[in-house]
Amino acid sequence: MCGIVGVVSNAPVNQLLYDALLLLQHRGQDAAGIVTLLERKFFMHKAKGMVRDVFRTRNMRGLPGNVGLGQVRYPTAGNAYSEEEAQPFYVNAPFGIVLVHNGNLTNAHALRAELFSTDHRHTNTESDSEVLLNVLAHELDRATRGGSLDSTTLFAAVRNMQRRLRGSYAVVALISGHGLLAFRDPYGIRPLAIGRGADGTVMVASESVALEGSGHKFERDVAPGEAVFIDLQGRVHAEQCADAPSLNPCIFEFVYLARPDSTLDGISVYQARLNLGETLAKRVVSTVPPSEIDVIIPIPESSRPSATQLAHLLGVPYREGFVKNRYVGRTFIMPGQGVRKKSVRQKLNVIASEFKGRNVLLVDDSIVRGTTSREIVQMARDAGARKVYLASAAPPVRYPNVYGIDMPTKDELVAHDRTIEEIRELIGCDALIYQDVDAMKRAIGSLNAKLDGFDASCFDGVYVTGDIDTEAISRMNGNRPRVEENEEDSSRLALPNLAE
Repeated sequence: MCGIVGVVSNAPVNQLLYDALLLLQHRGQDAAGIVTLLERKFFMHKAKGMVRDVFRTRNMRGLPGNVGLGQVRYPTAGNAYSEEEAQPFYVNAPFGIVLVHNGNLTNAHALRAELFSTDHRHTNTESDSEVLLNVLAHELDRATRGGSLDSTTLFAAVRNMQRRLRGSYAVVALISGHGLLAFRDPYGIRPLAIGRGADGTVMVASESVALEGSGHKFERDVAPGEAVFIDLQGRVHAEQCADAPSLNPCIFEFVYLARPDSTLDGISVYQARLNLGETLAKRVVSTVPPSEIDVIIPIPESSRPSATQLAHLLGVPYREGFVKNRYVGRTFIMPGQGVRKKSVRQKLNVIASEFKGRNVLLVDDSIVRGTTSREIVQMARDAGARKVYLASAAPPVRYPNVYGIDMPTKDELVAHDRTIEEIRELIGCDALIYQDVDAMKRAIGSLNAKLDGFDASCFDGVYVTGDIDTEAISRMNGNRPRVEENEEDSSRLALPNLAE
């Protein structure tokens, strides 16, 4: 999962791109990068770190031009510690192309071999985004055959590229001398939206919040399989380039990944989380009588809407019992799980008065590894809670995600091959309540009747692209971001809810 943005304007875009990336920072904290175009020359700055740390005044001055793109990176494949794998990526032919990508190619291994043996193109990193860029470059070269580029040939190249790619991808690419290209995979797994400013500026971004928060009016989502080309004069051209598109967005975007003030594929993320709280209430009542719950407390941040709706429906007081320290740095003291546990207590502190002598229902958006949940339950007990119940607004996470979320291998997932009671014992709570898979789909899907379904593979094991088996998952796990021995695991799901 990453955050991407592209802009075509009549004025310098460096500050606009910076502002948009700040609004997308929740989608990736590993690295950030911006490229601008002036005449036919690209200007790039990228590095590991948060947006505010990567870009200083001197860097911004070195990014002239009225067209550009940017990315905040959350590594899901390759080497998380390589500066070279920070995006955007650049290739000089044809025309000169820079590209940013959100998602994960499930056939990157085969494509990389194909690029070398058949297309005679070289990739220099382990990143699937560089593979995607080279496939696009090759198909553009074939479509133009050394001639000029127009929207017709551009869309033909995207159409041919779509037939080669598998997996999830929302992409923004900048073609020197021509304009900005944006496209989305045929299933619409990862989000992409387009909007316009009062001055005619056109922006594409991962979430509507990046458009609205930077002064642009949200116009629409880029459709699954659709390509949008914005020329240097700001004219927008669009065409469907997939053979059989269908809208199956990643349901985890609504559960956890996206900001609550975003709208994705016609669905308010905030309303989706309220709906999850409503359906979760029915599950809670069947497990723990509301009379045995003194207070409902969310685990910050994204569980709050579900927790408030749950409290309202059960008639139980809602309280804030945890305070998050947003400014704590990384921990470098010990490797492995010990570091992760220490970091939870550094990042989250309890308000003891909300726990002491009470039966507390903690609400989380999801439970992945279970290590964080176990530590938080213990924190509640240490603060004096009489009983600690735990409810998850999402169903058990039983399967790996292969579409751009660094979900652990199945053996690391606390719910894999365990019953609810076994998970409860491992986490150490007095009762454990999970959302139902079908109820989750209905709760969110009811907000847009035009959806064909969801990618809910981490919950139900059904991979919408149809090309995923045990062997494919094993191969992709081998290419997950490498974490150095003495580093904290910095993937966003290593510390659920604490990295926003």
